[in-house]
Amino acid sequence: MIEATPDIRPLLAVLVSFVAAFLIVASYRSPNVREGWTLVASLAKFGIVASMLPAVLDGAVFEWSAGAFLPGIGAPVEFALRADALGMLFAFLASGLWIITSFYSIGYMRGLDEPNQTRYFAAFAVSLAATMGIAFAGNLVTIFVFYEILSIATYPLVAHDETAEARSAGRKYLAYTMFGGGVLVLAGTALVYLLAGSVDFTAGGIAELANADPGLAMLAFFLLAVGFGVKAGIMPLHQWLPEAMVAPTPVSGLLHAVAVVKSGAFGVSRVVLDVFGPELVYNLSLPFGFTAGLVLSTIGAITLTAASLIALRKDHLKRRLAYSTISQLSYIILGLGLFGWYGLVGALLHIPAHAFMKLTLFFCAGNIHVSTHTDYISQMAGIGKRMPLTMGAFTVASLGMAGIPLLAGFVSKYYMLIGGVRMGMNFTPVAYYLVGALLLSGVLNIAYFWPVIYTAFFEAEDAHDAKPLVDFPLGGESRSIVAATDGGRAGDDAATDGGRAGDDAATDGGREGDDADEDDDDGSDSDDEAVDDIVADADDGDDSAPDAADGVDESDIPDADLDDLPTDEEGVVRPDFAASERDFSEPAERVDTGDYAVDQRPSDADVPFGPGRGDADDRAETADADEAAAEPTESNRGPDDPHGDHDDDPHGGHDADTHDDGHHGGPPAGGWKHIAGLDALRGRESTWFTLGPILASMTLAVLLGVIPYEMGFLELIELIVDTRLPEGVVRP
Repeated sequence: MIEATPDIRPLLAVLVSFVAAFLIVASYRSPNVREGWTLVASLAKFGIVASMLPAVLDGAVFEWSAGAFLPGIGAPVEFALRADALGMLFAFLASGLWIITSFYSIGYMRGLDEPNQTRYFAAFAVSLAATMGIAFAGNLVTIFVFYEILSIATYPLVAHDETAEARSAGRKYLAYTMFGGGVLVLAGTALVYLLAGSVDFTAGGIAELANADPGLAMLAFFLLAVGFGVKAGIMPLHQWLPEAMVAPTPVSGLLHAVAVVKSGAFGVSRVVLDVFGPELVYNLSLPFGFTAGLVLSTIGAITLTAASLIALRKDHLKRRLAYSTISQLSYIILGLGLFGWYGLVGALLHIPAHAFMKLTLFFCAGNIHVSTHTDYISQMAGIGKRMPLTMGAFTVASLGMAGIPLLAGFVSKYYMLIGGVRMGMNFTPVAYYLVGALLLSGVLNIAYFWPVIYTAFFEAEDAHDAKPLVDFPLGGESRSIVAATDGGRAGDDAATDGGRAGDDAATDGGREGDDADEDDDDGSDSDDEAVDDIVADADDGDDSAPDAADGVDESDIPDADLDDLPTDEEGVVRPDFAASERDFSEPAERVDTGDYAVDQRPSDADVPFGPGRGDADDRAETADADEAAAEPTESNRGPDDPHGDHDDDPHGGHDADTHDDGHHGGPPAGGWKHIAGLDALRGRESTWFTLGPILASMTLAVLLGVIPYEMGFLELIELIVDTRLPEGVVRP
């Protein structure tokens, strides 16, 4: 074991955020001072951590101890902080990304004029303090304490909106991570102490566990692995993570890239590498030839495949990213179970790789929400011309997540693939199935990210394709739906495609043969004649039907008059699920599953335009005014405009009536305004408080894919693996 050098810097790295939290609360009357403390603390934390990095790369370990506080049957348990190579990997990553996230938080929270910003920044600081404690924890007891502090500190962030949905998500988050995962970690810690008489992290594992009862050692391993795995989102203990997407986007970035889920993956890494050791994890046998490591990898393989398939069906962008996170974190879990140098290096390298890429993706989703109030993929047709930098960064990060070369995701997955093949050749053929899961997941990554990219850059607002992976069951219709319902909101008898002007029918933009033409933004006679035909059929030729010139509001046509369509007590058309009676020559009715634009959220519902939202003439008359309000030009934009398109938006994310663009979600009437590359660089796309962090995190993802060793992460990871594998299993 490497002799540790006493040093107070691991403690300072933890305390700086706690101190900042008090200063943030004390400065609640002055937002600039409050956010200044956030930036100062993030820079100070990163400086403290970075000052230890050169010595740690040379093999040094820094330790601070508060002394023994749990004397027992074995060695006394200390409250100790140790900055070793594995802890430095997580601490260096989290402290660096806090700087980027702090800038982004300022732009996001001010851009939407979010309430309770002081509480938000204070809770964020405490969360980073707990993250540093987890990174530098010297034993299982210390990491458990900070693990629980992190759960408590992030609860106000998850429940930030204070809606019923946000509070429910917060309670579920606590139930899973604190009362579920935390209890399992505590039970596993107690069992390890009973078996080995020590809970100190030791490179290569605690030696006494190798001589303990194999059954109890196996139980202790899975208690700890599953307990930490709850925060890493392993299935079926992942439900808290998609629900937590109700939180503000910077919190989602914190949850998915910087702190919470990474603390879970880091905890599993500590268990495999420093509690049991890779060799013992591989040798702990189960029936049918499985070992503890292979079971861990199998759990990861199942989770990453299932989560990728679920992500295909999510229309809400942040929810799709949430299931992507569950899938990507399982790469780390899978790699940790691969006994060998390549597999472990790939697993640990995927920690920073995923952090950079996923932070970019969530930042892009948040910037889209702040700038256009759009959250659903089905409403993003053509948004690439409105937000070229944001969607360009989203594309780069998506390619990295899929494992495209020259990006961070490729390097880590490449190591894991080689590790799986070598393990299959040298140890057990089961590892070949894990390689297959890795390859399949890469294909699924492309499948659920490509529709976002295609919709943004290759579809027009007024004529976009029907997308089976978004709008229909897998393998479903490839043609448009003429009269799809959106879940039965009052007055809505057509599709929810973002509410483009003149769109009274399908979500495909009125292709040839449909009953509406999306180019008729002024409520043309062809639309009115189509409606009159429906009325004439329903009334059986009633002469009292209004003239075509007068126009008919579709919402006034009672659904009960349409003869054979099933309706509920409110007269809303509902689908008939009796498959034997369905005419399969016609598309099935759409059903609100909670994942579409009809999801009742303050920022996503109540679109004040589109089919059934008012008279077509009224919409046509206000289209130009809405477009002018939605897209300020150089002439009417003030020189001190800090928030791009939303300097006049007092409550951007919460009140549909106060948006300067006059709509909620999807393109405005007349389509997105095209912003050229140079204009985007001048800040016309959105504020640089959000654009800067997006481009910074994207750049880090590219650099880690091109020069991983020069960035320090790969060098650090090689040191970690070399000191934890037995002498017979060395680097190639």
